Amino acid sequence: MRIFQVINVRWYNATAWYAITLSRLLANAGHDVTVLTLAGTQAEKAAKDAGLSTVAVDLNTTNPVRFLSATKHIIQLLRKHRPQIVNSHRGEGFFLWGLLKLAGFGFRLVRTRGDQRPPRSDAINRWLHAGVADAVVVTNRRMADYFLEKMRTPGHGLWLIHGGVDTSRFCFDQAGRDRVRNEFGFKPDDLVVGLLGRFDRVKGHKETIEAIARLHKDGMSNIHLFLIGFDTAMTSEQIQAHIKEAGIEDITRISGRRDDVGACISALDIGVVASLWSETIARSALEIMAAERPLVSTDVGVMPDLVSPALLTKPKDIQGLARTIGMVARQPDLLKEVLVNQKRTMSQLTLDEFLKRTLNLYQSLLDED
Repeated sequence: MRIFQVINVRWYNATAWYAITLSRLLANAGHDVTVLTLAGTQAEKAAKDAGLSTVAVDLNTTNPVRFLSATKHIIQLLRKHRPQIVNSHRGEGFFLWGLLKLAGFGFRLVRTRGDQRPPRSDAINRWLHAGVADAVVVTNRRMADYFLEKMRTPGHGLWLIHGGVDTSRFCFDQAGRDRVRNEFGFKPDDLVVGLLGRFDRVKGHKETIEAIARLHKDGMSNIHLFLIGFDTAMTSEQIQAHIKEAGIEDITRISGRRDDVGACISALDIGVVASLWSETIARSALEIMAAERPLVSTDVGVMPDLVSPALLTKPKDIQGLARTIGMVARQPDLLKEVLVNQKRTMSQLTLDEFLKRTLNLYQSLLDED
């Protein structure tokens, strides 16, 4: 297939990761993939680093002259590459792709919604998604319900494709576990609870720190906290201030930027997703589950699709988070059940499944011709 993946995202966030991972899978499977990016962005660099064919297009501009130039550029690309599928991963510029499809350029238009924010449900947007787009892909059931109920997208045009994780890279690594635990001073009988994610308020580091402090104060003397992440919207100093305020400096470690994230995850006994919102794609959750670490989570975004209700808490519910972590730590039968359920879930969330489901969608659209 000849495919355009439109990734007009500035940052290498979950949306960009999903789109670039998919593009790489398609290209490796022999498809002709062109990735349209914004020049000089993290997403463009990630696409190039992945060995993908990229073209920079100024799709996000609000300047009329530059937008006209971008439109001409896109028309040239359409005439040159003649894509069969155009898959847009952001709302900016999607209206233009819709107009170009209606103008007779002959491609099938797919809109992937990997953003936490639901689109506006005005008449134009409903028409664009339900009447112009050939399919809408969502990455969690909450967003699927929104499109069905608010956007009035027909069921046959709505696809739920969660994404996938590289299980050759993210799997339990005993040697890596032993090495990392030794490096950070964790003893064999320590219960290491970890949060994997960039330092950002949305990720719930403060709540996780306070939950661990509560468990430690309540007598769980062997509990330790391992924060696998690095400075982004928040600094290590800000994270350390929360740790100091909670009084758990002696039982907490911060990884910093690492090349061996899989080994760091394997070093955990329990993984946590404590996000306050977002997690529309939940890359870190998939990586933790792929490494066979039990996961507790807040009930945001895609997480109810991945985690059983007993292990879900509300955002900012420190007591609930502490209670859930304690349940997994103290109940061997529950731990065994959690791991069995996670293994079943992850069998459907490999990269092979991600590619297969997407190709099924694309092929079904082409078969309609």
